Amino acid sequence: MENNKNYQKLLQNELKNLEIAGKEPKLLLHACCGPCFTIPHEILKEHFDITILYNNSNIYPKEEHDRRLAELKKYLKDIGVGIRVIETEYDNEKYNLDLEPRAGDKEGHERCRICFRKRLKEGFEYASKNGYEYFGTVMTISRYKNAQDINKIGESLQKDYPTVKWLYADFKKNDGYEKSLIIIKEHEMYFQEYCGCKYSYEAYQKKIEHK
Repeated sequence: MENNKNYQKLLQNELKNLEIAGKEPKLLLHACCGPCFTIPHEILKEHFDITILYNNSNIYPKEEHDRRLAELKKYLKDIGVGIRVIETEYDNEKYNLDLEPRAGDKEGHERCRICFRKRLKEGFEYASKNGYEYFGTVMTISRYKNAQDINKIGESLQKDYPTVKWLYADFKKNDGYEKSLIIIKEHEMYFQEYCGCKYSYEAYQKKIEHK
């Protein structure tokens, strides 16, 4: 059985090397919502020139997609940073064509890995075409997302984009998730009750009905 890697240690080593080199490279950072952006931003802000990519057609319904985007922008305004947010066109129906065959999967299994790969591939493509040196995601801060899966997918995709370096991370390490909750409370941020896709939304609705 393959041993799990400590991806947060790999991130710390990368940041240390950037400090030694005196570099502040361009990072395209995928963000799924404001709460998940909090701690990753705190860790990365002194080391990178950050641009946010909000390519989350997986989120259902559209009102939820827009609410999470608005909350992200509100947080950026609250902390006084002018980070650019790139928004891709929302098309949940088209996005779900690849997920539908795995509709019966439990959260955290193959359907989720397909979803991760779709968004990360889009991110790599944009980063490659627009001169970004690094690409990464904030998703590993979530307790419900497997950092091993996400980083392995990122590492695999990097091979097709030689000018872009995958930013390894596991932001939930070192109490990252718990620290994010403090920031969320301080800024009175909207904190969603389900991952985002229509399948997690349906599971959430069933959970409410059975309470």
